[in-house]
Amino acid sequence: MQFRLSPTARQTFLIAIITVIAYGLLLPLTGFYWDDWPFAWIAKFLGPAEFIPAFMPFRPFLGPIFYFTTSLVPPVPLYWQIFALIIRFLIGIASWWMFNQILPTRKTLAFFAALLMLVFPGYSQHWVAYTHINQELIPFLFYLLSFGYTFKALRTQTRTDTVIALLLQICGIFPTEYFFGIEGIRFLLLFTILQGSLTERFARSFKLWLPYLFIWILNAAWLFYYYKFGPYESYEVTATQSPDFMYFLVQALDALWKAGFYIWTQILVLTFSTLPAPASLLTLGLIALSFIFLIRILLHSALPEATDNTFAISLLISSIFAILLGRLPSLAAGLPLTLQSSFDRFMISMMFGACMFVIGLLELLVKNHRTRVIIFSALIALGIGQQFFNANIFRRDWQRQGDIYWQMAWRIPALEKNTVLLAYEIPIDYETDLSFTAPINWMYAPDYTRSDLPYILLYTKRRLGGFTIPSLEKDVQINYPYRTVNFSSSTSNALTLYMPEHGCLRVFDPARGDLTIYSHLPEEITNAIPISDPARIITEVPQPVQPMFFAEPKPEWCYFYAKAGLANQQGDFETSARLGDEVFASGFKPEDAREWLVFVEAYAMNGEFDQAVKASNSALEMDEKTLKAVCTVWEQIQAKAPAGSENAINSARLKLGCNP
Repeated sequence: MQFRLSPTARQTFLIAIITVIAYGLLLPLTGFYWDDWPFAWIAKFLGPAEFIPAFMPFRPFLGPIFYFTTSLVPPVPLYWQIFALIIRFLIGIASWWMFNQILPTRKTLAFFAALLMLVFPGYSQHWVAYTHINQELIPFLFYLLSFGYTFKALRTQTRTDTVIALLLQICGIFPTEYFFGIEGIRFLLLFTILQGSLTERFARSFKLWLPYLFIWILNAAWLFYYYKFGPYESYEVTATQSPDFMYFLVQALDALWKAGFYIWTQILVLTFSTLPAPASLLTLGLIALSFIFLIRILLHSALPEATDNTFAISLLISSIFAILLGRLPSLAAGLPLTLQSSFDRFMISMMFGACMFVIGLLELLVKNHRTRVIIFSALIALGIGQQFFNANIFRRDWQRQGDIYWQMAWRIPALEKNTVLLAYEIPIDYETDLSFTAPINWMYAPDYTRSDLPYILLYTKRRLGGFTIPSLEKDVQINYPYRTVNFSSSTSNALTLYMPEHGCLRVFDPARGDLTIYSHLPEEITNAIPISDPARIITEVPQPVQPMFFAEPKPEWCYFYAKAGLANQQGDFETSARLGDEVFASGFKPEDAREWLVFVEAYAMNGEFDQAVKASNSALEMDEKTLKAVCTVWEQIQAKAPAGSENAINSARLKLGCNP
């Protein structure tokens, strides 16, 4: 007996396959990003119930969603990425069900629309799972189901379906302001679908929409109160402050261009501009394979349907308004719509309108069934490729995070509490100083219980001169509320770090001449060098810290650099010199010539002056502009070296071109 899946089962299975291909291929190699870290830290150390007070000043209706999901899923990156995959699959299924309710006689078109929603290429934030699953995708799932129940109620004429739709609307609109604008889409769809004259359609649509409008008005009143009189101060509403018609026109056209056209082929621009990079080649290969796979499946399973120009035009007009309504909340807050950045999270509220626009355009322009299937297959394949490309960006970010945390662990095995870590900026795309604060506390205070936060990382580039860091003088008080806990310390407890885009993490020490050696850096960080106190690093500990979730990488240059820096701080120059020998033997080289200086000091203080000169020359060969830095290190060596080494030091300085 041959087993055959029903059409519904086959389509469900296809949604699952596409979900895994688009979002799951690199899943084990992705992790926590951006606000994921603070949220995961809260769940780990304060418990899921903490999200209720934590979100009270910031989207209070979002707290229960976080409480529910974090009670189910432990704060482990892999678990949250799997959970995100499940939510994506459910969004695909919900979209399919919703479009079937909206277009009950157009099953093929409904399925294509759902697949476009599933792989929507304008939204790249799927992998910031802890944050965006809770903050956006779950409320969006509620909204999709609410739309579906509204149109189901049109057929069943049951009050129960309407009540369910209203409850789901509340669950979708109140947790976050992202979806404030899309409620208008419900009216537009009703007006598009209903039959009769324009007046009749408008009257009936408005009557059906009236209870949803009432909830929308309640939400608008709540947002007005909360923004104007409540404690929510993250964004300032600008739309009513300085209305500028040309500005809003440009922003509207920008949203229509990006959501309606550009995002669907954006991946080709991204990959062709970076050829022959392996990631681009892999992405293009996945697009090609996905296209072939989809063509074979959809040409055999998608049934032909008659097209309707009147319906297509109505859908196009509605979709244009839907895109603009989706842009409304972020535009009102004065926030940009920048693709391939954290700001493209605002695309989620334009997703519905963008997919409606595509199906309306193809409904109007492409009448041949085979051609339509080919075009839809191509668009879905491009969406799959875009999401794989995005996944690879987050994979690299996660790998970069692991490198940073391990360098920190190697160089700083333990840390005095109440330490303010100062850095100009850590060059990484999806983490800020407050993002790093959570894993740093996780690493260095693994037994934390509710109290003041032990550590904080602050970027001098952004926070110097403001409320957080008034100045870089000694004894300046630093207080920062971190959700429901507080950090309190002063600049006298500071440790200044520097992480270049190309190079290793370094701890600044004013006693080692770092103010001169790194004088080429921005003053926002060089001014923090004099208050850096490496003595806050606890060098002798029974169990050095280890980063969470990251396996220790194979030792390369930055490992030896960090370990040598720690050994120099302890005065263990013999160990540091031995590490230098391993570096020379292995052939490792830095990306920043100044990183040789740690071994210059180690060798010289260990009495190996020929090796110290060799390390100095290695720095000068990489960058002759480091001569001043090299000579500064030799001045420090001369001041600290034991008696009897003056001649060797003077000889070395003469060889290097330093004035003795």
